Amino acid sequence: MRRFILWALTLACICIYLFVTAPAELPKQHAQTSDAHEIDVAVMFHAVNALNAHARQIYTREIVGAGKKVGLKFGEDWKEIGVEKGPLPALFLRELSFELEKRPEPLGLYLGSDKPINPSNLFKGDTAVDYKTVVMSREPIFSTLEGYGSIAMFPDFASAPGCVSCHNEHKDSPKNDWELNDVMGATTWTWPDSTTSSDEIRQILKTEIEALGDAYQNYLVKVSNFDAPPKIGPEWPNSGQFALPDKDAFLEAVLNAASPEILTTLIGEK
Repeated sequence: MRRFILWALTLACICIYLFVTAPAELPKQHAQTSDAHEIDVAVMFHAVNALNAHARQIYTREIVGAGKKVGLKFGEDWKEIGVEKGPLPALFLRELSFELEKRPEPLGLYLGSDKPINPSNLFKGDTAVDYKTVVMSREPIFSTLEGYGSIAMFPDFASAPGCVSCHNEHKDSPKNDWELNDVMGATTWTWPDSTTSSDEIRQILKTEIEALGDAYQNYLVKVSNFDAPPKIGPEWPNSGQFALPDKDAFLEAVLNAASPEILTTLIGEK
């Protein structure tokens, strides 16, 4: 816990310094204000997505991929009683979404696609139109939608062989010819306003770090009830050990990986 608090405070302090000395420049496509206290929401979307993207990459590669090699299992039914599995990467994102919903900040997170395994993740209406643009451009897009406010869609790539094989072999998958680097879906964020502030961005990043930690801790709680649970501590399964990092170690790895991209975003170089 001490390392987690240290990293959270360090990130917050750096953000404070950056916003005092170099307020984020508005992206060109949203340059409707020059007020340093009104920052285009796209800046926040880039920052929160960077944190989430690095968390998912680490979880996919270092927890799921490496974990399977030492005997850990992962599946859609991981929450069921008696099932000794962990969440697949997409379900880890859903767990983060659930944890964000518990908090007062109005930041929404959703993973969708035009060919999802779970029909509830199917894009419809205007979001389906936006998603086609994301697939074609392979770049994030920003828009507004009545009832939701500002929306950001970031392409979700098939970045690991396990992602491809899982979707291609799943009995409910509407598509079975996915290839590496295909756009499989879009990580979608919502925020009620078109602008935000440095204070809100700092709070949102802090909240997202806490929610990520809680989402991962939910998995560790499940693991602790296995008949033969893996060791939980500083070790990772990629060391060949039947072990999982604790929450602090996981968050430290995520922040180490994500901080440079987040800080680049915050100083307007995104």
